[in-house]
Amino acid sequence: MDEMTRIKLEAAAFRGLVGHLQARTDVQNIDIMNLAGFCRNCLSKWYKAAADAQGVELSKERAEEAVYGMSYGEWKKMYQQEATPEQLEKFEQTKPLHAKISGHT
Repeated sequence: MDEMTRIKLEAAAFRGLVGHLQARTDVQNIDIMNLAGFCRNCLSKWYKAAADAQGVELSKERAEEAVYGMSYGEWKKMYQQEATPEQLEKFEQTKPLHAKISGHT
């Protein structure tokens, strides 16, 4: 497979993941984080870090909008629920497995 084809496939997979996460507003970030070690916030931070690495100007807010399909604040108001004590406990237990965001400060 040539490099451009690989890049196009990876971009399509990223768009598929983002579209799926935008459609599944019922799924809370903390649940994704507890199961997979990353969430929508991580994805937006990876996106921003990639832009920074390429010298592309992209604000944190625009990166969040690219992933959430709206501002993060709007998404939180519409869809985010209060984390349960059980979710918070699981979050702390799984912290060592959470994504490391290379290039993110």
